[in-house]
Amino acid sequence: MRKLATAVVAAGLFFGGMGVAMADSPNNLIMRTPGVAFVGNYAWQPTTKVPSGLHVEGELRDESDNDGHNVYLRVKVEEYAWGELRGIQRGDLKVNKVYTDGAVLKTKEVRMQVCLDRGSLRPDHCSKQRLFSRK
Repeated sequence: MRKLATAVVAAGLFFGGMGVAMADSPNNLIMRTPGVAFVGNYAWQPTTKVPSGLHVEGELRDESDNDGHNVYLRVKVEEYAWGELRGIQRGDLKVNKVYTDGAVLKTKEVRMQVCLDRGSLRPDHCSKQRLFSRK
């Protein structure tokens, strides 16, 4: 009887751990607009890990090498101002960053988009905003 109870508890812990691992596994992330793309993945960090936020990993790519424009990744964490991660003109930038709100233990909302910097006379060309919400 004890062996059966031990086996049931072990199986429950094993399958429960698989559910947690699947919930925090990386998801594919592709954002694209003419001239720029971000290809990578994202996952929410658990609240036990510091900093606890949205972990983004991938490449920010300038897909129009000869247009003379730079690219950037715009990120807005919670209700803070937009921040920018500037790319490399005619190149790719490796991104491995955790976006977090330092005032709270659990960041709940991050917005992202990729943009093509077209200079001061013309407006930048950006992809649609992508909202990442933690439950």
